[in-house]
Amino acid sequence: MSEGTPSLLVFEQPLTERVRSFLRLELLFAQHRHHRRDHSQCGVRASLHSLLDLLVVISRSDLKSDIVKELSDQHLHLTRLAAQSAENREQLQGVLGELATAINGFQQLTTQFASALLRGSDFLVSVLNRSTIPGGTCGFDLPHFQHWLSQPYERIDRDLKAWFADLEPFERGIELYLRLLRASAPAETLSAQSGIYLHTPTGPCLLVRVHVKQSAEVYPEISAGRHRFTVRFMQVRDLATRAQQARVDIPFALQCCNL
Repeated sequence: MSEGTPSLLVFEQPLTERVRSFLRLELLFAQHRHHRRDHSQCGVRASLHSLLDLLVVISRSDLKSDIVKELSDQHLHLTRLAAQSAENREQLQGVLGELATAINGFQQLTTQFASALLRGSDFLVSVLNRSTIPGGTCGFDLPHFQHWLSQPYERIDRDLKAWFADLEPFERGIELYLRLLRASAPAETLSAQSGIYLHTPTGPCLLVRVHVKQSAEVYPEISAGRHRFTVRFMQVRDLATRAQQARVDIPFALQCCNL
């Protein structure tokens, strides 16, 4: 998940539904990793909820085929590149090894494994159905859940690892794909005159990345179409008032990423 540095913020706008799904999954995987470090009951609750969110997102479409296709295309492209030039060959071979490992990780997965896991577990379905209600997983609503939470952590950890096992290839594959995508284009230094910038890409673009200094105290609203997009920088004085477009020139950097 890209957040920039303490002095530089990076804002991203996906231009395809596939990249949008990958970014959402990247966030959910990061949340799950964070919550898994907390062994308290609140931490376990958050871990299970983030796990259920991952299963729901993956079960809604054929994301396995999508990510395997993207990784396979990159493996083919980089293989040709490595054969044509000796420059950076060692680095390319390292990335090719990562791609091969990620692709192989998907080979044992059935296409609808996430849906099958949810359908096959009354426990997971009951927690999922109640989790959309604020406070809906209280003990009086789900005594089975309360009983599970009261088990020794070793047993809870075993269950969480078993449910997450088939998600590990997705975590590795999506991390690798987004890393390659973000590194696919250099950052171009630009200026938004009176807080607005209109850009026409010279080629295909899957992901727009805007880098701006945190000290500027602005954030970008990115409106993207098929042939051009607009970056409008907004100023927030406090959260009680509506953000206003900046009226000064805003220096920033722009990446138009594509694989």
